[in-house]
Amino acid sequence: MTQRKFILFAAPALVLAMAFACKKAEEPVTTDTAVAATTETSSTASTANAAPATVSEDDKTFATKAADGGMTEVSLGGIAASKATNADVKSFSQRMQTDHGKAGDELKSWASAKGVTLPAEISAEHKKLADDLSKKSGAAFDKAYMNAMVEDHDKDVKEFQEASTKVKDPDLKAWIDKTLPVITDHQKMAHEIAGKLK
Repeated sequence: MTQRKFILFAAPALVLAMAFACKKAEEPVTTDTAVAATTETSSTASTANAAPATVSEDDKTFATKAADGGMTEVSLGGIAASKATNADVKSFSQRMQTDHGKAGDELKSWASAKGVTLPAEISAEHKKLADDLSKKSGAAFDKAYMNAMVEDHDKDVKEFQEASTKVKDPDLKAWIDKTLPVITDHQKMAHEIAGKLK
């Protein structure tokens, strides 16, 4: 009878002891996991907040110029699409709108992710070029437009090549390396078409 009473008292005590021991064993894991999750969240948040600060002034300057140049190509391409009389010039202008429009959208996405503000419209210098071209028509327009495209793409290719080795932001470099072959192709086409118009 005494042994039976002992078992009746000992069994619940043993169950309680085991439950307490399990609870203790779980607590550090739960706490560590919570700390790790909090640390990871803080780390992610600080990385996201620090992202804009990582873009150098030189990278921002290049991105600003590239955005202005790209918008100008699209704008001039729109003018040429309606004013060009030569089929090659017209086709080239449509390519400018498509390719530079796409590259511009990709650059805007990069800027948005990095907290960089790009120009919303083309520079005064490029507006003047657009105005000057708008006043021309026929063969004179075709020649003036293609000459501007030759000059612009010669300059762009050189700037992109230099920027590819100098920019610090890896995502901007990736965009440059992706865009450079496209504008190099534009440069070649511009020279060929302009050569035929002389």
